[in-house]
Amino acid sequence: MLIKIARPSDCNPSDITPESLYLSRRAVLGASLAGIAVGALPGLAVAAETSRYADAAPGAAPGWFTDKLGATRWQAVTVKDEPITPFKDATHYNNFYEFGTDKGDPAANAGSLKTEPWSVVIDGEVAKPGRYALEDFVKPYALEERIYRLRCVEAWSMVIPWLGFSLAEVLKRVEPTSKARYLRFETLQDPKSMPGQRSSFALIDWPYVEGLRLDEAMNPLAILAVGMYGRELPNQNGAPLRLVAPWKYGFKSIKSIVRISLVAEQPQTTWESLAPTEYGFYANVNPTVDHPRWTQARERRLPSGLFSPNVRDTLMFNGYGDEVASLYSGLDLRKNY
Repeated sequence: MLIKIARPSDCNPSDITPESLYLSRRAVLGASLAGIAVGALPGLAVAAETSRYADAAPGAAPGWFTDKLGATRWQAVTVKDEPITPFKDATHYNNFYEFGTDKGDPAANAGSLKTEPWSVVIDGEVAKPGRYALEDFVKPYALEERIYRLRCVEAWSMVIPWLGFSLAEVLKRVEPTSKARYLRFETLQDPKSMPGQRSSFALIDWPYVEGLRLDEAMNPLAILAVGMYGRELPNQNGAPLRLVAPWKYGFKSIKSIVRISLVAEQPQTTWESLAPTEYGFYANVNPTVDHPRWTQARERRLPSGLFSPNVRDTLMFNGYGDEVASLYSGLDLRKNY
């Protein structure tokens, strides 16, 4: 049965769902249940829900993923008045510098990434450190669909339906010690399969590193994603495991994670190290704090074009202020950008 927790940023699906998401007969049947969703009909749940994304052809998913998909908690609500970004745009307009600097490079080059087998290390200030095969790492958690806005620091945005599980639940299981105050995430380093790591672009010191405060990581919005659009994550979108923190600029949602370390001191992250005046540690979406080279007050929602630029106002905390603003009470968000 669908488990739904209403939030101020939610709205009824009838207000926002594009017609293209309901092409199949079963999906229409599920939509007619007015928010109950086909998750209430066990025999139809997977076929109906995954068929909502008509342009997202299923991939050759590993067995552990297809097993999880059958018990997914599908989301009945999404962001208000904002249709979901077409799958092709979400998978062919990406920043993933490990595969190249152009927006189309990740889709063109990420096929070389081997995601099976995959392991994740949890270490640092935790009572239960370890190295886990991905299928074992994911096993304790039910997948949930989370339809979130994605706002890039470059002032473009999307709306993406992710499949993942709560980062907070992972942390509870590994039991952070009293010294743990931050999380440090690390991306795979493999120049053979990641051609961007063989280049000298921007003097990046690979592997890519990102971080969160522990209380940010414990927020219910933060998830580790293993899928999107009802299917497994494509390589160019961070397969097989990525962070999604929707109130922050997209570069914070690190892709292809191989290590999560609990640490006492604020980690030095990749973009902060390269350009500290442009990319701060927090990177919260904030329309009142411009990037030194462009405004953050407006954003271009994909898909967009010359005659349909699809420009809109940027929302504070990307529209998730009710859920996360309390994390930054008393913090100067202009200084701590």
